[in-house]
Amino acid sequence: MPKNVIVAQSGGPSPVINNSLRGVIERCQAYPSDFGRIYAGWHGIEGVLKEDLLDLSAQAEQEIRLLATTPAAGSIGTCRYKMKEKQARDFARVVDVLKAHDIGWFFYIGGNDSMDTAHKISRLAKDKGLDLVATGVPKTIDNDVGDSAFKLIDHTPGYGSVARYWACLVQNANEENAGSCPADPVLVLQVMGRKIGYIPAAARLADPRRELPLQIYMPESGLTMEQLLDNVNDQLKRSGRCIVVVSEGFDVGRVGERHDSFGHVEFGASESTAQQVVVNVLNARGLAARGAARGQVSGTDQRSMMLYASTVDLDEAYEVGAHAVEIARRNGNGWMSTLLRKPGRRYGIRYDKAPLEQVANSERTFPQAWLAPNRMDVTDDFLTYAQPLIGTKWVKVPLENGLQRYARFKPVFAEKRCGPYVPEAFEKK
Repeated sequence: MPKNVIVAQSGGPSPVINNSLRGVIERCQAYPSDFGRIYAGWHGIEGVLKEDLLDLSAQAEQEIRLLATTPAAGSIGTCRYKMKEKQARDFARVVDVLKAHDIGWFFYIGGNDSMDTAHKISRLAKDKGLDLVATGVPKTIDNDVGDSAFKLIDHTPGYGSVARYWACLVQNANEENAGSCPADPVLVLQVMGRKIGYIPAAARLADPRRELPLQIYMPESGLTMEQLLDNVNDQLKRSGRCIVVVSEGFDVGRVGERHDSFGHVEFGASESTAQQVVVNVLNARGLAARGAARGQVSGTDQRSMMLYASTVDLDEAYEVGAHAVEIARRNGNGWMSTLLRKPGRRYGIRYDKAPLEQVANSERTFPQAWLAPNRMDVTDDFLTYAQPLIGTKWVKVPLENGLQRYARFKPVFAEKRCGPYVPEAFEKK
């Protein structure tokens, strides 16, 4: 008898995450002799612990297809719950739920912390002698999963779309700044990315010939606020205006930051922002031009904006999810699906695998070799790497009454067999 499936996801969403989910679902459905009923952990591993299992096999085919252009994580939910080694009851609960629902396949979609969860589930299966195959599916807009040599994975699904978002946003910002510069000569844009600079670096894709008065400040740059202020005023003296792209993780001093359950700074939920600090300091110090600095913070829309999604990213997200199913069937427990760039001038990728233990909690930083000598720009080598990922076409999003039509799953859940449970991290001490 075929074993049942749980697919779940955790961490921040992306515009293309649901296409990886669709890849897992449809490829499992292609092998009915291997894969039984398909469930989704409602809000990630939390849903598994609470035995909240959304029945994906009960959903209409049309809704599964619509996952292709449904952004973010609303379809099955996500979480930021960390499975820690000391939480023995949590691991015992996972075993109980897996056994109660005859689960033999576990797919977890996410970034480096999520791959740690997938790795722990794969080890749990080995230690407990479970007939279970755990497989990871990579996802993160930060592009920070893997190794610095790009041998484990070339890039993560989600990055190409957020890179395109920022390329387009900087184009728009330039039109704004060019028109309003007599009164507002400086426009400061804050970019997601914590301490990794792949997302702010993508701003240069809007201006590969370096014709705009654009400055990029990444966490890896090592530049100080004082240097930023001097650079901006130097630009104002040359061109009368300046567009500043600053990473949320750029060092502007302590700004009342908050942390999530993974221990990462939640800049969007903090009391202040890098953008606001930069704007305040620029205006307080004085600009080398008439007018004031203004700022803009793009929030979670950069990870949930389907209209700016890359068609290349969408296609690769689907295939990396489908390939995870093939890996599970052929290679068994403990792998993550990956994509690697083919050699040669023409862009192409092949799908491969990497051990979960190698990618769990991995953190790939932006290569120093891709930082320009002035530390506020990137090199052409980065542009060669990133340009193919953003694609050349607009995604086609179906409309209904003039609004985007997203997947709408019915709230059909598996019958609970294990009783109520409160995850250990949520227990009152």
